[in-house]
Amino acid sequence: MFLSLDGTSLIQLINFGIFYLILNAVFLKPVGAALRKRREYIDSVKNDYERDLRQIAELQAEADAKRAAARREAQERVVSMRAQAENEAASKNAEYAEKAAGITEEARALVESESAAARKREPELVASLAESLLGRALGESAK
Repeated sequence: MFLSLDGTSLIQLINFGIFYLILNAVFLKPVGAALRKRREYIDSVKNDYERDLRQIAELQAEADAKRAAARREAQERVVSMRAQAENEAASKNAEYAEKAAGITEEARALVESESAAARKREPELVASLAESLLGRALGESAK
């Protein structure tokens, strides 16, 4: 008969039990513990990676917000400085226009006074010129 229980089968069953206990103690438990530790390490690395990705996304969003705020602030400063420069330019233009009007008025007054003085002296200048021309004309004809 193929399957008969005798003393050898019992010894083989006891040998198998002892072999399983030794195998379990020497190989299966340490390998299982190593696999568990490896799985925990892989899970922790995966969790750290996901946490770092979230942190990177948060930091990028924060950096984008700061860049946008800096751009807005710079734009506001540019607008403010441009307005200030335009106001200063308008002020200087008004100041120089006023100075130019004063200089023009002074020049007009000077031209009018010199013109009036020349008109006052016009009769004596005409007489002097006439005498000079007459003297030349008579002096040339006498030669």
